Amino acid sequence: MSPPAPPAKKIIFSGVRPTGPAHLGNYVGAFRNWLRLQDDYRCFYSIVGWHALSSEYANAGSIRDNIWEVAVDLLSLGLDPAKCVLFAQSDVQEHAELHLILSMFIPLPWLERVPTYKEMQLELADKDLNTYGFLGYPVLQTADIILYKADVVPVGEDQEAHLELAREVVRRFNRLIAPVFPEPQTLLTDVPRLAGTDGRKMSKSFGNAVYLKDPPAVIREKISTMVTDTRRKRRSDAGEPNDCPAFTLHRAFVAKDKQEELARGCRSAGIGCLECKKVAIDALLAFLLPTQEIRAQYEKNPQAVWKILAEGAARARQAAQKTMAEVRASLGF
Repeated sequence: MSPPAPPAKKIIFSGVRPTGPAHLGNYVGAFRNWLRLQDDYRCFYSIVGWHALSSEYANAGSIRDNIWEVAVDLLSLGLDPAKCVLFAQSDVQEHAELHLILSMFIPLPWLERVPTYKEMQLELADKDLNTYGFLGYPVLQTADIILYKADVVPVGEDQEAHLELAREVVRRFNRLIAPVFPEPQTLLTDVPRLAGTDGRKMSKSFGNAVYLKDPPAVIREKISTMVTDTRRKRRSDAGEPNDCPAFTLHRAFVAKDKQEELARGCRSAGIGCLECKKVAIDALLAFLLPTQEIRAQYEKNPQAVWKILAEGAARARQAAQKTMAEVRASLGF
């Protein structure tokens, strides 16, 4: 008698908008978790170009290049296409089809109450986001997730509202049409808020990001001039690491015991800001230089990256087509 088959791995879906090369905030907020999860789950990781189009429609020609940039960043960090499905959303047309179908069922107030709708309008104030596509991006996000019947979605606490909307959409479809989709559950992850060089949240749109591909000299310059605790106007002034934007880098990349040592030095004015920043710079370079060496190899062979994405899209399409066959049958199409 043969032994029982091992239980199937749970399915995860997560995506990233290709609005430029990835920065440290992308790594700390998402990619680090993607790397951890790929060993224990069946992971679908998508570079969601249609989501980028919702804010970058006036510069749509850049999206393809940015898809490549993000893919290279992920591969250089250690994402393994043999362990997960890495693909471009726009290569799997079923995302658009399911989005269209779901949009016929979603009450408008559900979208207007999404917290990040107004937050992103403020963050991207230089862009005209009063569009149907931007308002409806949570529906496309839901389609992305449930197309693969994801069991869990890795998010931080600040993003739980997005997943609750996805569950509401699933419940509405299952009740009105047919019980096709499972309700995706939250996989809470630790998502530290990483400050940019100006003290605000690290963001491409703020122009304050440290990119994974930045050369060492650029990284040193950006971190050396990064804002710190405003209490420390002079070297002899004591500070508070919990209020220091630069110290968010230490929390993300410096060993715990060293963080504690630096925190004591900051509070006692026993260490200066530049000396403290140097520890973060050294830790960042130790982390980034090996990934940049891998990136350099992909840059010599860009078609290898497109091949990985094409193979990932073929695998994703198999799962997506199976789901859409169920959806069409449930609708009587």
